[in-house]
Formats: sequence, structure tokens, C-alpha cells
Amino acid sequence: VQLQASGGGLVQAGGSLPLSCAASGRTFSNYAMGWFRQAPGKEREFVSAIRGNGGSTHYSDTVKGRFTISRDHAENTVYLQMNNLKPEDTAVYYCAVNPGGILSSIRRASQYDYWGKGTLVTVSS
Repeated sequence: VQLQASGGGLVQAGGSLPLSCAASGRTFSNYAMGWFRQAPGKEREFVSAIRGNGGSTHYSDTVKGRFTISRDHAENTVYLQMNNLKPEDTAVYYCAVNPGGILSSIRRASQYDYWGKGTLVTVSS
């Protein structure tokens, strides 16, 4: 199983970036897929997740209203559209898969079994 995140880069504050994460090795349509991020010197934090088979979407309070998560089951890919980016959004962004996908586990990194290598997003002020 491999997860390959892409789309990171440098953007000015107020700008937008789309991230994508392609999964290979198995089909994840029944699983929850999520995004986490880790800024320098900080712990990894939950950003957003989408449950399997057209399930619900979830966001951290810091990105709600600015980021949108979606997925393409046919392509086994999850997306994160990031708008109105702020310097505090600067971090390495990781995609991950949560096989259980139950609601109580959706924000907990420990419940995600598969992780991509991450893609760096830098937002300049």
C-alpha cells in the first residue's frame, strides 16, 4: 500500500493550493481518508477527513470554511482544496487512511494505519 501526496509549494497569504493523494495497492473506498499536518517544532495535527462511500466530511476549527476535502473513488484519490491560506498553515501535509473510519476515531492520528510521505506547504506573509 502506498500513498503519494502532491501539490505542495510556496504561496502568498490569501492564495490557494490544491493537494492530492493517490492511493495504490488496494481500494480504499470503504475507508476514511484524512489529512494531517505538522509544522516545525509542533506536533502533528488533524486537518480534515472524509469517511468512506460518500460519507461525512470533517474539519479542524482552524481550517473550517477555508479548506475542502473530497475524494474520487474510481481514482482512489483524496483531495484537499486549500483557500485563503495563512502563514500559520505552513506545514508538511500528510495524507492517511483510517480503515475503521468510525466517527470517534476520525480526528485521531493513531487510528490511521497508512501514511504518505508528506508534501510541504509554505505560506508567505
